[in-house]
Amino acid sequence: MTGRVAFVTGASRGIGRSIALELARRGADLALVARGEPAQTAAEIRSLGRRAISLSLDVSDRAQVEAAAARVESELGKVSILVNNAGLTRDQLLVRMKLEDWDEVLRVNLTGTFHTTRVFARDMMRARWGRIINITSVVGEIGNAGQANYAASKAGVIGFTRAVARELAGRQVTVNAVAPGYIETAMTEAIPEAAKTALLGAIPLGRFGSGEDVAYIVACLAADEAGYITGQVIRVDGGMVMA
Repeated sequence: MTGRVAFVTGASRGIGRSIALELARRGADLALVARGEPAQTAAEIRSLGRRAISLSLDVSDRAQVEAAAARVESELGKVSILVNNAGLTRDQLLVRMKLEDWDEVLRVNLTGTFHTTRVFARDMMRARWGRIINITSVVGEIGNAGQANYAASKAGVIGFTRAVARELAGRQVTVNAVAPGYIETAMTEAIPEAAKTALLGAIPLGRFGSGEDVAYIVACLAADEAGYITGQVIRVDGGMVMA
């Protein structure tokens, strides 16, 4: 990936941080974005000998995304690898869910993916090379009680991925989704222990995943050798969903 510039959202911690570090190890330069500026991740990447910039960004705001894209091109060059990882949850049972919690999850998880993909797709099409990898979730495929907003947003990311994969295939730009299962991150730490035990029982491999498990698959999809894979949803879930 030497010479490639990657733009990773939600890069300050968890899965996004792991993805950014793995791409850097493989030679990419990184533009790291998060609502809280991911300066620490950028410093770690620079220590690996790669260029990195960090930006505080709300991906649901189109103007902010466009301004960030202009800055990245100016400082690092044109983006050829996009990883849409930014996401949030606002869990609640449907009958108690507030409209603002529904709207915010859809704006960040789905509309944010639209904004970033739209702003970088043109340059990828002109270059006739690009990798777009959207982080969805197995919840977007199987649903989960108390997560109607999150499940809808992640299911939307899957549909978006397949539609855009068809649109961009003629220009040799691939678009895929990675669907993690239970990954140990700050977001999942709040799950009660009893629920974690039940979840573990539903995972055939008998363990929870790590950010590095997801990062490996993302890096594979971002490589030159993955040019014949597009429109796919690849689960990283320890066998939790096999249908």
